[in-house]
Amino acid sequence: MIDKDSLSVALAFITPGIIQMLMDSRQITVEAASILLYNSRLYKLMEDVQTRLYRLGYPILYDMLVEELTTGQITFPEEQ
Repeated sequence: MIDKDSLSVALAFITPGIIQMLMDSRQITVEAASILLYNSRLYKLMEDVQTRLYRLGYPILYDMLVEELTTGQITFPEEQ
């Protein structure tokens, strides 16, 4: 498991990809995409080291975010 500082670094690498995918798919600005991500329940879960979401790639996290925005639910992928 990683510590909070390492998690912050991991999130700094993951979030731009999610934001870019939101911008492309919804034709929105970086500001609007950032607000969607940072205000989501998924992002709060991403900030929790215990969830280990930092291990997932940003395309999977993007799909999870879209599910949350669409249905209000988040489905976690099964561990491989």
